[in-house]
Amino acid sequence: MAEEEFDLVVVGGGPGGYVAAIRAAQLGMKTAVVEREHLGGICLNWGCIPTKALLRSSEINHLLAHLGEFGFAADNIRYDLGKVVNRSRAVAKQLASGVGHLLKKNKVKVFDGHGKLAGPHRLDISKDAKLVASVRAPHIILATGARARQLPGLESDGHLIWSYKDAMVPKTMPKTLLVIGSGAIGIEFASFYRNMGAEVTVVEVLDRILPVEDSEISAFAQKAFEKQGIKILLDAKVSGAQKSADSIAVTIEAAAAAQTLTVDRVISAAGIVGNVEDLGLTGTKIVVEKTHLKIDEFCRTGEPGVYAIGDLAGAPWLAHKASHEGVLCVEKIAGMDVHTIDWTNIPGCTYCRPQIASVGLTEARAKSVGHEVRIGRFPFIGNGKAIAMGEPEGMVKVVFDARTGELLGAHMIGAEVTEMIQGFAIARTLETTEADLMHTVFPHPTVSETMHEAVLDAYGRAIHF
Repeated sequence: MAEEEFDLVVVGGGPGGYVAAIRAAQLGMKTAVVEREHLGGICLNWGCIPTKALLRSSEINHLLAHLGEFGFAADNIRYDLGKVVNRSRAVAKQLASGVGHLLKKNKVKVFDGHGKLAGPHRLDISKDAKLVASVRAPHIILATGARARQLPGLESDGHLIWSYKDAMVPKTMPKTLLVIGSGAIGIEFASFYRNMGAEVTVVEVLDRILPVEDSEISAFAQKAFEKQGIKILLDAKVSGAQKSADSIAVTIEAAAAAQTLTVDRVISAAGIVGNVEDLGLTGTKIVVEKTHLKIDEFCRTGEPGVYAIGDLAGAPWLAHKASHEGVLCVEKIAGMDVHTIDWTNIPGCTYCRPQIASVGLTEARAKSVGHEVRIGRFPFIGNGKAIAMGEPEGMVKVVFDARTGELLGAHMIGAEVTEMIQGFAIARTLETTEADLMHTVFPHPTVSETMHEAVLDAYGRAIHF
């Protein structure tokens, strides 16, 4: 089989891989993508995008249940779960086909199969255990992503114990549900199913939910979720499960005592592991640490000409981080002047109800690395637009360096904060100070005014609270 030669080959067509390939093509490189399952990766097909479609449906269901607050009345409101799921899948399919179009437009060749390193600057591509192509390239980017971590004794079975994929295509709505893990994935599923009417319990092994968020935001979120009827068990772990025909009895250890909870379904959302298997890493200088590939600031592994980006390269496990790494990596290969990534400038978003978003350092982290801080807060109840929308629950918290005025971090919970956080992300990237933010004019009436007021509050100048 003759080898086909490229300037760059990307293994994995997710949000890191396909973006890297398109950028390489823009820079004049002969480029190929190897994808064994679906263009767009987990994010587009089974993660970021379809879950947001589901969450949108659940938000509408919640709104319909509270029509009276807005002066409306309606009878016999119900939903068709099949249509809710089908809409989510249709959204994912539409965008996945769009990725294929973009790659074709940019003259990127797509190989359908599994890519495996086969020596220096070589890659073998197989499909159904048969070699279908061999390629050679001076630069190979590994972007194979990650998958859900399976808990021993609680492996997903597609029936009683659901993976995130199973949870996105339910055939019936469970009346009772247990979610293991309170990170972004677990909390989003808890929010979706609660808004659709299920009784939801969340189990978290740590002492608070959403542990990567600022502690004040975590506490605010827990109160909001509990007010909605979500039961939250902290410092707890699932130690066993007994399956029946259509329910599962789960043993939960918490506060030095055990309890048994019987639910219709369990969602396991206890982290992810990198897809490092069968990549041909043996015999290379690539280092694997906790199922992720070790890279330098320009995404280079220890093996010359081999790079890793996205979830495969470790935290933060975010699609936008993967895309940015892809561009950075390719531009460095092309010899461009590239800025390395400041990981603290990457915003994180959780699309539950209420939404949560953050960028930069938490208050605790800022103090732990030696900053003297000034803290500003502003509640949504003091914002006219939030009240008019019927969304008065929320807050913005900002963390400044008390000496220099540098914006160290921003943390938000409430309606539309996942859209608003980019304002603070830009501020972090441009290294703005409190003075710059104070002098910025925010439009009225908008929820974004809470951002301005939080900054003012850090310096004793808040107007509306």
